[in-house]
Amino acid sequence: MKSIIVPVDFSSQSEYAFQVAASIAKKQEATIYVLHMLELNQAIVSSNVELHPEQTVFFIKLAEKRLSEFLDKPYLKGVEVVPIIKHFKVFSEISEVAKEHDADLIVMGSHGTEGLKEIFVGSNTERVVRNSDVPVLVIKNRIANFNPKQMVFACDLKEENIGSFQRANFIANAFSAELKLVYINTPGDDFMATSEIQKKISSFCKAVGADPLIAIYNDYSIERGVLNYAEESKADIIGMPTHGRKGLSHFFMGSIGEDVANHSQIPVITFKI
Repeated sequence: MKSIIVPVDFSSQSEYAFQVAASIAKKQEATIYVLHMLELNQAIVSSNVELHPEQTVFFIKLAEKRLSEFLDKPYLKGVEVVPIIKHFKVFSEISEVAKEHDADLIVMGSHGTEGLKEIFVGSNTERVVRNSDVPVLVIKNRIANFNPKQMVFACDLKEENIGSFQRANFIANAFSAELKLVYINTPGDDFMATSEIQKKISSFCKAVGADPLIAIYNDYSIERGVLNYAEESKADIIGMPTHGRKGLSHFFMGSIGEDVANHSQIPVITFKI
C-alpha cells in the first residue's frame, strides 16, 4: 500500500479519518494525498469579469491557509503528505485523483445519516462509496492508533464477490488482521438450509483458491446481521462489497454495503463489485 487519498472539509470527522490514514501510512510507508474541494460557483471560475478571478484566487488562498493549519499535526511526523485543492465539490473528482495517483485506499470521515435525509440526500461519504473503484475506509470516531486485528468480510458468496474478497484479503494482510468471512442467513425467500450454505461455501472457497475462516449468522436482515455479528465477534473493521448503484436503481434497490457504512460505528471498508 503506497498511496492513500483523504478528502477533508476541516470537520472533526475528516480529522478522525486523517489520523487513521496517518497510522496506516506510517506502517505501510505510504504517501497521503489530502484533498480539499472548494464549492466555487462555475460562473465565478469561468467568468471573464475582472472581479471574479480575484475572488477565485482569494478563496483558493484561504483554502490553502486552512489546509496548511489543518496539516500541522504532531502525528504526521515522518509521513509524506501532499495537499491537493480542487475547485468544485464534485465527488467523481475524488475517483479521478485516486486514479491519477494510483491510490490503494480512500479514507473518509462520516457523520452518517438517518431517515428521510438518508433516502433523499445521503451522506457525502455514501456518494464516494457508490462511485469509487478504489476501496473506501469510512471512519466515524477518533482512533488514536488504528491497528485492526479482526476484520469481518460479509457477502452472499456469489461469484461476483470473488474480486471484492480478494481485495479485502489484501487489505487484511496489509493491516496484519485476521480475516473472517461471514454469511448472513435471513428468513423469507432468501433463507437457506445449513447444507445449502455449506455447498456455497465450498464452491466460493474453491473459486478464490483459499480456505478462509467462515461463519454463518442468522438475523432478520443482512444489515442488522452484519452489524450484530461484527459487534459480537469484537471486529475492528467491517468489509463489504457494494454494487455502486445509481439513479432509480439505487433508489429502489439500495446498497447494503452503503447502508452498513452509513450506520456502523465500527470502521467499514467497501469494495466495489
